[in-house]
Amino acid sequence: MAQKIRWGIVGLGKIATSFVNDLKLVEHAELTAVASRSQQKAEAFAKEHGARFAFGDYTSLFEHDRVDVVYIATPHTFHAELAIQAMQHKKHVLCEKPMGISLEEVERMVETATAQKVFLMEALWSRFNPTIRKVKQLVESGEIGRVRYLHADFAFYGLDKDPKGRLLNPSLAGGSLLDIGIYPIFLAYLLFGKPQEIIARAKFHSTGVEVQTAMLFEYEDKQAILYSGLGNTSQMRAEISGEDGTIFIEPRWHEAQAYSLSKNGEETCFDLPATGKGYTHEIEEVINCIASGKLQSDLWSHQNSMELMQLIEAVKRQADIAF
Repeated sequence: MAQKIRWGIVGLGKIATSFVNDLKLVEHAELTAVASRSQQKAEAFAKEHGARFAFGDYTSLFEHDRVDVVYIATPHTFHAELAIQAMQHKKHVLCEKPMGISLEEVERMVETATAQKVFLMEALWSRFNPTIRKVKQLVESGEIGRVRYLHADFAFYGLDKDPKGRLLNPSLAGGSLLDIGIYPIFLAYLLFGKPQEIIARAKFHSTGVEVQTAMLFEYEDKQAILYSGLGNTSQMRAEISGEDGTIFIEPRWHEAQAYSLSKNGEETCFDLPATGKGYTHEIEEVINCIASGKLQSDLWSHQNSMELMQLIEAVKRQADIAF
């Protein structure tokens, strides 16, 4: 590939900083422009990370002719609106997870991408993690026999955060489900597909947001036990167990650097480190897809994003969670 793909970033918080640090590690990627609601913040971010252009509004970045693809890194509630606006300006889009806060939003985003003939992908970085890709391959090849059980959790203490911030604010779709619960749901979906039945229960904060949710996904011959929470910290060692053995994705499993295989009374650990923090792999997928003229990824398609949101909405209904 002779020409670099020129990136613009919308929303300049913590995740954007991690993302742009990994962007620098990708050979055919170039940070061109950044945008914030604050011109001062945009200029400071641009100076720190070497972006040529800084904007104090999002539309100016979408209209800029030197941006090929936009990474949306704002809070959840702005994802759909901004992604659609970017695509209407013929920009390719990588949108931070969750792609929308409802199935209706995700469907509108996909419809816009199709109509505008631009690339769109949900930035579910764990899907492209080398360890998780290897584990999926091992499960599908029958390495641990017929799989019966999966356990995955994601929890950290966040009840001391600002009630007006994105985690605890209901107007920003706060709570654990969309922020971190999406990861265990994703892993069950990636390895087992859509369940036949979902059972879910949640606990709530004084602000009204859900702060911990336990989920049981029922399949014909297996079960997935999933959990997300903001009131405690969990080990985050995922377990996939079959009739002939067990695979552990080592902590923190959603950004894994290794996995263990327990078989015949022996457990062996295999290191499989990600490049940088791990965002590099989804960035490379976007670049490869755009270079190949694809409008969606084969590894994480539009249909995958819609089905993942269907599962999240089923959990919401079961646990009486509202945004």
